[in-house]
Amino acid sequence: MWVSGSAAAVAPWSAGAATGVGSLPGTDPVEAQKLVFGELADFPFLPELPARGPGAAMIGRGAAILLDLPVDLQPSGWRLVPRPGLDLRRARDFLVHDLDTLVEIGAGYEGPLKVAVAGAWTLAAQVELPRGHKALSDPGATRDIGEALAAGLAQHLADLARRVPGARLVVQLDEPSLPAVLAGHVRTPSGFSVVRAVEEGVVVARLREIAAAARAVPSVTAVGVHCCAPDVPLAALRAAGMDFAGVDAELLRDADDAIGEFVDTGGRLIAGLVPTAGGTPDLSDVRRTVEPVRTLWNRLGFPPEQLGEVVAVSPACGLAGFGAQDAVAILRHCRRAAQVLVDSPR
Repeated sequence: MWVSGSAAAVAPWSAGAATGVGSLPGTDPVEAQKLVFGELADFPFLPELPARGPGAAMIGRGAAILLDLPVDLQPSGWRLVPRPGLDLRRARDFLVHDLDTLVEIGAGYEGPLKVAVAGAWTLAAQVELPRGHKALSDPGATRDIGEALAAGLAQHLADLARRVPGARLVVQLDEPSLPAVLAGHVRTPSGFSVVRAVEEGVVVARLREIAAAARAVPSVTAVGVHCCAPDVPLAALRAAGMDFAGVDAELLRDADDAIGEFVDTGGRLIAGLVPTAGGTPDLSDVRRTVEPVRTLWNRLGFPPEQLGEVVAVSPACGLAGFGAQDAVAILRHCRRAAQVLVDSPR
């Protein structure tokens, strides 16, 4: 039977909750946040709008949060540099504008609010050293990124808590590169070789450090990892004490044992039940949408009445590649699917 990982734990979201992953289409943060609070009123999230430019996408926003570790945008991507430049200032301006908009749209909001930031391992796998190698290839640079993210994230969350004092912050570390980091599959900038695999113990320790920095902010109620890549390392996330894992449900068909152990030790899931690859998904039958997770839950032998409590529903990944109307339809479908998990869990 599923039990909370701590007797004093506060449920990070209510039963039947649906949320988004991170990105949305468009360039207007006002419209994006109106959409989020309108369609996902029980579990809204702070959206990213990559169409505004690289500084507004996942890595750019992560760079804006790093404390005292400047990066700059090069033709090959983001790179560590000695001092802040125009690209980093632009990324920080995007973030401040989004937070100002959140204060306007979310005024008076009380409840869970999900905040996503690129995780330290994905940043290390994507950001380059000053001379062009991946930061992941240098243990010192990787450590610096982790420390800068932990410190900057704590400041970012404290700022959010002041701006939206009624929010219970749910922190999502976006780690799409994590399986490749552990497997030694991260390509070097040349593409001709790979960066050596990082030991799982090192990965777990850094995840723990960043989670601890986030949890030090009183408004934070949960910290988890979203990874929409295959081979999500659920055992490592469990060892790191993550409160939840966000996953693409289509990629977990052969992961019963790992999911069962994660949930059995108190972990929750944000299940990406609506596909985001391969064009507009089929939204004709909400019961078909929830069938994979409902079947999985039954196979694992967990009480059906706990399904809607432990599992929140989301798209599989971000929605930046969709049109505005499709994004609305997908988020609305997620909300209906989440309610089905409560009303008809079997």
